[in-house]
Amino acid sequence: MYTIKIIPRTLHFKQPAGTSRGVYRTRNVWYLILKDSETGKYGIGECAPLPALSCDDIPDYEDVLTCHCLQTAEHGIIDYEALRTYPSMLFGLETAFRHLQAGCLQFWDTPFTKGKEGIPINGLIWMGNFNEMYHRIEEKMHAGFRCIKVKIGAIDFEQELELLAHIRRYFSPEEIELRVDANGAFSPDEAPAKLEQLSHFHLHSIEQPIRAGQWDTLAKLCQNTPIPIALDEELIGINLPEQKAELLDQIRPQYIILKPSLHGGMNGSEEWIRLAQERGIGSWVTSALESNVGLNSIAQWCATMHPQIPQGLGTGMLFTDNIPYPLRIKGDCLWYLPEQPEPDWNAYFNWQGNEKIYNS
Repeated sequence: MYTIKIIPRTLHFKQPAGTSRGVYRTRNVWYLILKDSETGKYGIGECAPLPALSCDDIPDYEDVLTCHCLQTAEHGIIDYEALRTYPSMLFGLETAFRHLQAGCLQFWDTPFTKGKEGIPINGLIWMGNFNEMYHRIEEKMHAGFRCIKVKIGAIDFEQELELLAHIRRYFSPEEIELRVDANGAFSPDEAPAKLEQLSHFHLHSIEQPIRAGQWDTLAKLCQNTPIPIALDEELIGINLPEQKAELLDQIRPQYIILKPSLHGGMNGSEEWIRLAQERGIGSWVTSALESNVGLNSIAQWCATMHPQIPQGLGTGMLFTDNIPYPLRIKGDCLWYLPEQPEPDWNAYFNWQGNEKIYNS
């Protein structure tokens, strides 16, 4: 027998997080507390759809989440097929069960959870004006990051090229790997010329150069691009295995990027990775502006795949009201600190008094 509490929370960014779709200042999440009534064990999960991006960013989100929590509490298992179209809800339930089953915050037994190995991550440069982005790049380079990812598409393209040129004036491709994320900002007509200009900086890859849904155009870009193309938004809402295979076969990207909250939870993301590997397509994992609750789950899951290239897991420290977890960024790696205790859950959840409880 299980009980599930749903606790809504609004998190606040330390600094505005700029993307090509606008600026995030707050972040709505729904925490799940799953408890086994017989053993007393519990697990914490996080459901965090991204506004105007997640396929399950729906007006009645909490009502739908409630229905799935009721069914899960009643049957004690996750209905993966019913949750395919609700990836952020699936991810929250998956991670709550993983926490409950582990009995602690170390969900898998890996060198990462033992504190022996860090996961290499990229330093993320949020969109802003030229001076803001310039200083953020300086900070990441001085911090020792060997891979820097720059979000582009919000300011003048020539200024964005200057930012990339600034990095290359000081660091060769062997010293710092450069990635850019256009978030679909280029038009199909301008994309080839802009990719050619960007190629002068010896980039590792560009994420989603044109907006999602233009498969034929994107397939031609991927076939002729001077820079490897990685798909991110393109994968959102593609939930069935046959749909995933069709997308990969038609577009043939060089990489795909998996965010469990957007791309089918851990189960659906593993499906994407397997299908990509069968086709010789690379991949890496990133978080999607979750708090430390979600980041911890993503990082530990990612560590089971023994990542060799930088992942996008540096977003857990973004919030003023984050829940403290044993995660730290040291140099250009994310580390888990097993000697640190779990958070005081009562201090973060029970005092609000606005949680909803669903019993089996």
